[in-house]
Amino acid sequence: MAGVRSLLLLLLVLQSSCVGVRSPLAVLKRFKETTRTFSDECLGTTRPVIPIDSSDFALDIRMPGVTPKQSDTYFCMSMRLPTDEEAFVIDFKPRASMDTVHHMLLFGCNMPSSTGSYWYCDEGTCIDKANILYAWARNAPPTRLPEGVGFRVGGETGSKYFVLQVHYGDISAFRDNHKDCSGVSLHLTRLPQPLIAGMYLMMSVDTVIPAGEKVVNSDISCHYKKYPMHVFAYRVHTHHLGKVVSGYRVRNEQWTLIGRQSPQLPQAFYPVEHPVDVSFGDILAARCVFTGEGRTEATHIGGTSSDEMCNLYIMYYMEAKHAVSFMTCTQNVAPDMFRTIPPEANIPIPVKSDMVMMHGHHKETESKDKTSLLQQPKREEADVLEQDFHVEEALDWPGVYLLPGQVSGVALDPKNNLVIFHRGDHIWDGNSFDSKFVYQQRGLGPIEEDTILVIDPNNATVLQSSGKNLFYLPHGLSVDKDGNYWVTDVALHQVFKLDPNRKEGPLLVLGRSMQPGSDQNHFCQPTDVAVDPGTGTIFVSDGYCNSRIMQFSPSGNFITQWGEESSGRNPKPGQFSIPHSLALVPHLNQLCVADRENGRIQCFKTDTKEFVQEIKHASFGRNVFAISYVSGLLFAVNGKPYFGDQEPVQGFVMNFSSGEIIDIFKPVRKHFDMPHDITASADGTVYIGDAHTNTVWKFTSAEKMEHRSVKKAGIEAQEIKGKGSGGLNLGNFFASRKGYSRKGFDRLSTEGSDHEKDEEDGSESEEEYSAPLPAPSTSSS
Repeated sequence: MAGVRSLLLLLLVLQSSCVGVRSPLAVLKRFKETTRTFSDECLGTTRPVIPIDSSDFALDIRMPGVTPKQSDTYFCMSMRLPTDEEAFVIDFKPRASMDTVHHMLLFGCNMPSSTGSYWYCDEGTCIDKANILYAWARNAPPTRLPEGVGFRVGGETGSKYFVLQVHYGDISAFRDNHKDCSGVSLHLTRLPQPLIAGMYLMMSVDTVIPAGEKVVNSDISCHYKKYPMHVFAYRVHTHHLGKVVSGYRVRNEQWTLIGRQSPQLPQAFYPVEHPVDVSFGDILAARCVFTGEGRTEATHIGGTSSDEMCNLYIMYYMEAKHAVSFMTCTQNVAPDMFRTIPPEANIPIPVKSDMVMMHGHHKETESKDKTSLLQQPKREEADVLEQDFHVEEALDWPGVYLLPGQVSGVALDPKNNLVIFHRGDHIWDGNSFDSKFVYQQRGLGPIEEDTILVIDPNNATVLQSSGKNLFYLPHGLSVDKDGNYWVTDVALHQVFKLDPNRKEGPLLVLGRSMQPGSDQNHFCQPTDVAVDPGTGTIFVSDGYCNSRIMQFSPSGNFITQWGEESSGRNPKPGQFSIPHSLALVPHLNQLCVADRENGRIQCFKTDTKEFVQEIKHASFGRNVFAISYVSGLLFAVNGKPYFGDQEPVQGFVMNFSSGEIIDIFKPVRKHFDMPHDITASADGTVYIGDAHTNTVWKFTSAEKMEHRSVKKAGIEAQEIKGKGSGGLNLGNFFASRKGYSRKGFDRLSTEGSDHEKDEEDGSESEEEYSAPLPAPSTSSS
């Protein structure tokens, strides 16, 4: 069996759930039509599935006879796993010539970007999340899996498709127009493997390399809080400016080398010199060393040839019963620790000129017109998931200095103006309520200044203001499709519908003034309102002292309610601990709730109130304060970490359908302290209001998303209802920003950020090894 494995890399495919042994011919019957019409010039089999024995098969994944016409062409092709049952990839064998192929990547996913026999990779690699399984580069050693180790594919959780990406660098070898059938052969078995392979990605997302700077270090570190993993291979990745990348395990202040390599060498997986085990409590650390010499302006993280990246892939295996397929680290939780990093991490590795890895494109390619660029994508590695969204603070927006009172709500009106709800000179503190939630500072009177400000999104000019002498402690704010404001006041225990152009008073009031309660006519510190744009149905999250969602007719008649207070550390669906923010997903008839103190997002059907999904990540920490939905993307902000917690306060962008985090962001000016509300606009801009720093930040998308990304990401372009209103043309969704190319994050996707994740940022998990923590006191606001 060992001799057969070293022969050819292969794939098994079985479809019955029967445990018994089945003849491989039974599997191959399904593929009797699956023969390939390779050119006679191509060597190799025309049958993709080859039986080895009763349990093992080979899968031959090859380009179907292609001839690249331009240098730096990326071609992709896919092959379906010929079984729905679980299988394990146990070996790889490259089928490529160094004369024609620069490098190859093999991904696993469930939905390739194309159904064609092959396609340009600028059309995307996978529609859904993708796992990198294998990398080959010229002059690099092959990847070998240890005995008993396999990548899990198929079954309920594994990938259903393999996608091969081949980069043809210098195409001078194709002057004779011959056909190329490069690829990789896989050896698979349906025999369960005791050890499961996985990938741990360490990457920097905020490194800046000043122009002319001789040495710039980019450091990444995260606490490891999973079952033990055993490292056996690694891969480094930067662009032109990277000199050396080093990875370590730090245990008891002792540094153990995982791998150290020049990113200018072929970027395949290299075996570790000595096996490294990583256990709970260890710290994983990585450093990329760059130089800014030769650059005339600062270089940011990105994927074009003029941008940079700092990535370290760690290939590991774990015991099957505890296996996690993918983990990531994008933070630096222990910056002071790098003072003692081994000196070797700062020493560049000499590279011979004939071994240098190519980055980007030849100069003649960069001068081509847009038509030729469509044929020859500007890819260092093609997109894995084109629904790639990154935001950064709009540093030229003066609104950050508005300094209103405590900012409790932000929303967008139909004209895309920013609307702010703030508390003026009133503050919510420990003296505001008694033990029965009755407001104790009524003698102060209502807020004497305008509490609702309409702000120009470009220059932060106050266009309109209202709400004077109406409110005591403003909280939630939303704007319906007609431009009406819906607000909550936690002191009044009421919900108001306001016409911004009407001075006679509210159009509708729900609840009893200053009277907390839990029946159909009372609220207890209600937090937010969402109004269905199609039906006018009103949803209210109620609130700090009630754990329910209430539904009312457009005229304010009570319809129904659902939810109950959660208890214990594992709350059930429909249980809440401060339902704090609402976001409607109209085209799916879903209402999502920021379940604040449970640190999660719950989504329900608006008609049946049926629980649909929970979105929860370790990087949320213990709180999720606010959410906003825009065209397939869910935005969120978490809360300030409790003492001893690692997760910082930050903003998140998630793929709504999968719940996967695709971006994390923070401000540059000032800092988040209690980001209380969030809203995303129709042009891809994000606003966040902070109730402690009395600040509103504007974040803008850093790269334009091409229209074709819409369908592949599973997004309906016409549907973008969130806290704001209006429609979104995703062809114009992402605005470019000088100096920070989000094309880099296209590459960052390929380098790992869209891979199948178990947890986000730092591999922190609320599952294994989570020590019980004392319940903190709930903060107000």
